[in-house]
This record gives sequence, structure tokens and C-alpha cells, in this order.
Amino acid sequence: MKITLEQLGDNEQKPLYQDESKLVFGSIFTDRMFTMRYTDNAWMEPRIEKYKPFHLDPSSCVLHYSQEIFEGLKAYAAEDGRILLFRPDQNARRLNRSAARLVMPTIPEEDIMQAITELVLEEKRWLPKQPGTSLYLRPAMIATEPFLGVHPSREYIFFIIISPVGAYYKGGFKPVKLYVEDTYIRANIGGVGDVKTGGNYAASLMAGHRAQQKGYSQVLWLDGRERKYVEEVGAMNMFFVFGNKLVTPKLTGSILPGITRASVLELANYLGLETEERLISIDEVIEGINTGDITEAFGSGTAAVISPVGSLYYKEKEYTINADQVGSVTQMLYDKLVNIQYGREKDPFGWVREIGRY
Repeated sequence: MKITLEQLGDNEQKPLYQDESKLVFGSIFTDRMFTMRYTDNAWMEPRIEKYKPFHLDPSSCVLHYSQEIFEGLKAYAAEDGRILLFRPDQNARRLNRSAARLVMPTIPEEDIMQAITELVLEEKRWLPKQPGTSLYLRPAMIATEPFLGVHPSREYIFFIIISPVGAYYKGGFKPVKLYVEDTYIRANIGGVGDVKTGGNYAASLMAGHRAQQKGYSQVLWLDGRERKYVEEVGAMNMFFVFGNKLVTPKLTGSILPGITRASVLELANYLGLETEERLISIDEVIEGINTGDITEAFGSGTAAVISPVGSLYYKEKEYTINADQVGSVTQMLYDKLVNIQYGREKDPFGWVREIGRY
């Protein structure tokens, strides 16, 4: 794929941030973005161009029928000058799986990788260097054909934007409090809960808003059929530590197959922990907390990597895990995974891909 590069004048370039420690998630964006159009059954006009708004017809399919997908991954600055991506091939693969589910055109994985690589290298002056900082990449595809009527679009835009992001845990690696949602649901088996489409996140907003009003950081979702089995936490996958065993809900079709989730399972096995993917009822979780069988809990995802959980609120009662402290297993997995992502430790899995130097 030959990508056209739009040159920017000095007066067009946005000013770089002055203090990397003050970066927040998704608040500023780099000078350029990648775009590519799909029409007449073919992808065309791959470009790295100036970051700018799209001009969409008011009847564009995405605005009325939410035919849209996205991904999220990061580029990291290693101490020795390398620019690293963490398992980007998995993001490309999952993007195409999401596209197929929403009847959207797929993109050759090598083209997705080329677009990501060339865009990051063009924007590498934005790559922050402080510990915990990174470039967050958002590849996305939207349906742009103008019409009203429920059927797949015949026109699309695939684009990638980049946001420099700060350290997720500015105040330290501390446990969060979760609100167990037993009224609203995030997704159901047979729906689109296992792909990355904006509708899943729109459906989660009400429950998330209620949880925050009650003083909780995230929602712990239960299954859509019985409101019995634990599924995701916020926009992350959920894990429980039973002594030396790491347990996570199995992928039943309503849970997103997280790339960090898969990495945590592989890393845990490598480090000698037993892992299990199975149905976990909320009753089992509450009992496990009460008896001490559950010694730790955490969520996993691209933004936080690992987020320790200190308590659950369920049916008018709060249950504290590990005295609201970060557990040793959670800390070990977080440290190891982050060190691999930043190139500080040997990568025994081949997850990290070097794409250039800053």
C-alpha cells in the first residue's frame, strides 16, 4: 500500500505540550491522522494528512444506525530510544473481526500495520518520555453513505488518530471501588458485546453515571440473561485471585476478548500461576470475599493495563477485598506487563514490536 503524505508548514503544527506530567487521556491530538476511503467495493486514497474534522452528510449511515467500530493500542518510548508497539497484530485482527460482525469491509492486516507504523513515525515528536506516558492510537471505521433505511453502508472511512496520554495512576497504584449493576446490562449473548463498537459503550453510560453518583469508580456488569454471572468491569475484563489461581469469566459471546486479558493469562501461566476461564457467579464472588478464598481482584485493559479492585458494592452492602490494598499477584502482573511494554524487561512472548527510534 502506497500512502500519500501531506507535508505541514511550521505554522500549521500544533504546539507540543509543555508538561508531560499533566497529560490526560484523549484530550489533545497530534498534527496528523491517517485516512482511507472505501467506495465501489475497494479501499482507496490512503493518506497521512492534517488532523481535521470530517464533513459528513446529515443522513450518513453512522449517524443514524451506528455502523461504527474502533480499536485502541499504545506506542511506548523505551529508555534506549526504541519506539515500541504492544501486540498490534492482535488489534488489527480484532478490528477485522468487528468489521465482519457489523457487515463492514475488512482491511488487510499488513495494511493496518503499515498505516499505524508510518503514522506513529511521522508523529514521533509527540511521543512522551516520562514513566507511564505513551501515545494512544485510535483506529476506527465509520459508515458514510448518505441514506435512511436499515441496511449496511456501501461507503466507509477508516482513520487513525493519536493522542499523547499521561500516566494512568498519577496518584499511585491504588484499588478502585466497584458498583455491581444488577438492573441494566451491557450486552447479551448473540449481540455485539464481543466486538468493539460504540453502541456497547453508549449502552453502558447510564449505569456508569449511577455508579459515579454513588461514589464508585466503575460498574461490574452481570450477564444479560440471569443477572447472575460476572462479565466485564467498566470497559475492562475482570479477574479474581483465589490463592494461587487466577480466574476470569470465560468468553461466552457477550464479553470482549481483551488483548490485555489474553496477555495477563499467558503471563500468569509463564510465572507459575494456575489460570482458569469459567463462569463466575456474583454469589460465588461475595462468598469468596467473605471467606477469604478470593484474595485479590483486578480489571485489565489497554488504558490502565491492570486496575486493582478494593471493594464491591452489591445489594446495599459493601464488601472489601484484601483490606482495600493492592495484592502481591496484582502488583507482580502489573509490573511485569508494564516492563515488557516499555522494553525494560525481556519479552519472552514476542509481543513487543519495534517500529523505529525517536
